[in-house]
Amino acid sequence: MATDQIDGQLMPTERTKLRRNYERGSFDREALNEILDASPLCHVGYILDGRPAVLPTLHWREGEHIYWHGSSASRALKNSVDADVCLTVTHLDGLVLARSAFHHSVNFRSVIIYGKATKIIDPDIKAKKFENMVEKFAPGRWPALRPMTAKEVKATMILSMPIEEASAKVRTGGPIDDEEDYDLPIWAGVVPINSVMGEPQPDPRNMAGLETPEHVLKLLP
Repeated sequence: MATDQIDGQLMPTERTKLRRNYERGSFDREALNEILDASPLCHVGYILDGRPAVLPTLHWREGEHIYWHGSSASRALKNSVDADVCLTVTHLDGLVLARSAFHHSVNFRSVIIYGKATKIIDPDIKAKKFENMVEKFAPGRWPALRPMTAKEVKATMILSMPIEEASAKVRTGGPIDDEEDYDLPIWAGVVPINSVMGEPQPDPRNMAGLETPEHVLKLLP
């Protein structure tokens, strides 16, 4: 399995090379990182009892490694330590409405990563990873929180995987119809889809007089 990198480009492998619409693919590490960092939601494919299982979770990237977490009691996580997994991230950016049903599509950005999951064992490193995770999602929040307890650290597992065997795929632009269909009186185009942060909603059990902190307000567009 080749995991070499040349000038910021990952080398395709048998699992990551694109066989259809290869012009939409990319092995550029910067492009992959941008897609991975754009949302914390990912899906991880595991093998459980000889059967595939794909579970949603939150991820974050540090350099050339991807991290995700879950309960230490999770059967999926426990069975995947030092085992092959597949992690994917997808952003749906728009509905592409064509002049024929066949050419309808979506605009999207996606990354797929293959590799072996490694469990973070050292409690100090693990605690730092928790901090990095929170700061990735809400910069400036970690110092405002009460310290994690040893029980909480033990109850949560963190897995890691190098971003070495990976590829991105992106579709942008409008519909691509058959040439003769452009003369048809049918509206075609793109309906954009955007995810945005909404107005913060205070917990009803917040202490009286607490105002929304600056680090939360900074999350708003």
